[in-house]
Amino acid sequence: MWEKVIQIFKIRDLRNKIIFVLAMLAIFQLMAVIPIPGVDTARLKAFFEGNQIFGLLDIFSGGALSNLSVVMLGVAPYITGSIIMQLMTMIFPQLKELYQESGAQGRAKFNQYSRLLTVPLAIVQSVGLLTLLQNQQIIAKLGMFDFARDILIITAGTVFLMWLGELITEKGIGNGISLIIFAGIVAQLPATIQQVLFSYDPSQIPTYLVFLAIAVVVIAGVVFVSEAQRNIPVSYAKRIRGGRLYGGVSSYLPLRVNQAGVIPIIFAISILLFPGVIAQFAGALNVSWLSTVAGFVTKLFSNQFFYGSLYFILVVLFTYFYTAVTFEPHAIASNLQKQGGFVPGIRPGNSTAEFLYKVLNRITLFGALFLGGIAVLPIIVQGITKISALTLGGTALLIVVSVVLETMKQIQAQLVMRDYESF
Repeated sequence: MWEKVIQIFKIRDLRNKIIFVLAMLAIFQLMAVIPIPGVDTARLKAFFEGNQIFGLLDIFSGGALSNLSVVMLGVAPYITGSIIMQLMTMIFPQLKELYQESGAQGRAKFNQYSRLLTVPLAIVQSVGLLTLLQNQQIIAKLGMFDFARDILIITAGTVFLMWLGELITEKGIGNGISLIIFAGIVAQLPATIQQVLFSYDPSQIPTYLVFLAIAVVVIAGVVFVSEAQRNIPVSYAKRIRGGRLYGGVSSYLPLRVNQAGVIPIIFAISILLFPGVIAQFAGALNVSWLSTVAGFVTKLFSNQFFYGSLYFILVVLFTYFYTAVTFEPHAIASNLQKQGGFVPGIRPGNSTAEFLYKVLNRITLFGALFLGGIAVLPIIVQGITKISALTLGGTALLIVVSVVLETMKQIQAQLVMRDYESF
């Protein structure tokens, strides 16, 4: 392990990339502590302590939301925009073709649409959040100019974070958006540990030990499922070209148990936050029927059984959805056929695509159920231990482990590529 770390810092190009990524994450943390003007910090702290939905959202903004910083929305609008665009691929065949069949240029154009959609989403979310905070008297009543100024600042902060994420992704050291979320979670760890220590009770020692044991099992489970794959054997027919014999070799096609990685968790949390945020906003308005509906929605989402069940279902559905969007059996079967490859015992073409689809559905079912189970496990633990800090820590643990694994793989790929170049 230490040899790999030393090797990473010996390679100048790779070392510069890692330093660049760390610098971008440091800039994000710096922006997260620059507040917008006119904030009542005492009311703000009380608001976030008593609101589970906004407390969870604050975790993924790296504390930027609880500070009401210029990047308070984090990358949430960009994630929402990506979800909307990928859902639209199921409605509009042209978008699906652009995303899956148009190559790198089409994928870049699709991503550009997601970026453009981020701007109006950030404006809408900032308007709703500022209005809610004014009604809660957390920030002073703003005039039209000041209100427009803050909306512009918050939207620009989201676009800036989106740009930072793109810069990080270009370096090939992990996914930029995932790393920004990762940095936000890690930045909150000291505060979470402090909260647990301040509420320390000797009688709770067995509870903490049980939680640590569950955390170890969760980490091991996430690593196991993330690394697990089903190898589909592939053989290539012998061909003669120019008097030389080609093919006749055997290989395999790896199908990962969890093709979607941590994306379903992020998608599910983004969707779950919407009803609560809208209910908080509607409840602050002086409209009786809106307040009644908002109270019902808030009460419904405060029910841990309903919230956990919906969370589980969304994670499972998004795992299947994202796998279907990113993995196309027909395209893989067509490429295999063009290269003279076939799965032993399966006819090339449509039969191979159907076989891959069947196998993928089966292994994705296990991955989706496992991912959904681990996602709601912290809620179960919180219900048993009655310690809310452990719930947030458990949810964050899943994303942290997955992002670390993904980043380690990309760094390993960089090292392997340089080994081949030196060879």
